[in-house]
Amino acid sequence: MKPFLKLTYTELKLQLREPVGLFFTLAFPVMLMALFGVIFGNEAEEFLGGYGQVDLSVPGYIGMIIGTVGLLGIPITMSTYREQGILRRLRATPLQSGSVLWSQVAAQVLLAGAGVVLLIITGLAVFDLRIPDANAAVIPAILLGAFSFFALGFVLAGLMPTARTAQAVGMAIFYPMLFLSGAAMPRFIMPEFVQQIAEVLPLTHVVVLIEDLWLHGTWNLTFRKTDGVAKTLKARALFEQIGYAAWACADPGIQFHTTINDWHTCPAAGPVVSRFTFRWE
Repeated sequence: MKPFLKLTYTELKLQLREPVGLFFTLAFPVMLMALFGVIFGNEAEEFLGGYGQVDLSVPGYIGMIIGTVGLLGIPITMSTYREQGILRRLRATPLQSGSVLWSQVAAQVLLAGAGVVLLIITGLAVFDLRIPDANAAVIPAILLGAFSFFALGFVLAGLMPTARTAQAVGMAIFYPMLFLSGAAMPRFIMPEFVQQIAEVLPLTHVVVLIEDLWLHGTWNLTFRKTDGVAKTLKARALFEQIGYAAWACADPGIQFHTTINDWHTCPAAGPVVSRFTFRWE
């Protein structure tokens, strides 16, 4: 635990010394919210369901933060460490790859969390942001989206040979998703065929999930082909059922190659992909 905490603390200090990374994680979403908030205002409109422009945009900006950290921050950072020989030096220590990966996850979660908090505080202070039905279920939803994109980031970092390649590939994947998923602009203003294309993008589902919980406190289960709502679940009740199911079956859900294998019910299943794409050099 001590090496993990030390690595996390060091990684946070390094992240705070990177102005470009901090700008796109902390400042850029706030700037977009301020820009569109000044242009369109945040007056409640009937055709927007009683919400304002800023109210509806915040879940998308949260998705933007998650995508920026997952597809740009992590791949570039890890590829740079490998290219500069930092990971090779860490390999010479007793550290395991899991400690390196999880310290990155912890640092990036804290950084993304700071971006979300700054976004919400600015919205409340400047645009009178409405948070009508949001509840504690929004937090695990944000974490679920973040961990999913962090996993993609680690896979990219393991597959890309250099930091420049990781940056180029990350941008090529992220920016189309940014504009098509609803993170940068509402999906309902897009043509129907563009919305259908957006349905296959991972960031679209992160934004939709956060929107449902943020605005309505519900989790909508949608049909895969028609995008219609099959069933609507109350978020609080759903997470209580998930928690009870995990406790009742005594299954940790995610498989890690550590001492958990001593009592895991299915040790051959569910390896973490990013752990196996990780390369020291």
